[in-house]
Amino acid sequence: MTTRRPTRQQNAVIDALGSGGDFTSAQDLHAQLRASGDKVGLATVYRTLSTLADAGDVDVLRTADGEAVYRRCSTGHHHHLVCRSCGRTVEVEGPTVERWTDAVAAEHGFTDVAHTLEIFGTCRACS
Repeated sequence: MTTRRPTRQQNAVIDALGSGGDFTSAQDLHAQLRASGDKVGLATVYRTLSTLADAGDVDVLRTADGEAVYRRCSTGHHHHLVCRSCGRTVEVEGPTVERWTDAVAAEHGFTDVAHTLEIFGTCRACS
């Protein structure tokens, strides 16, 4: 199967996502693109984010109210500490979490285990 080159609109989504530091929703990313003069449809934003997430190029998490938000993150397995107030996000590694996950999986006879962990709280600036 051949890989298609990204369209101009898809590249605009990728560029806009790469410029931010915190997680953002598809709607907010779409509004940002429109405000900067990029004519990109909301459906294209959703499709592009979905493709990037499936490829592992962006992280996706669900906010406390269930909304999917996206961010280009570093490579490798990591977790997120997310401020409920301002959305500030910190990538964290958790060897303790990894050991706990492996132990729980083994205890119940599970193999080939994957997991995600998002920790929500209030950052120092918002406290």
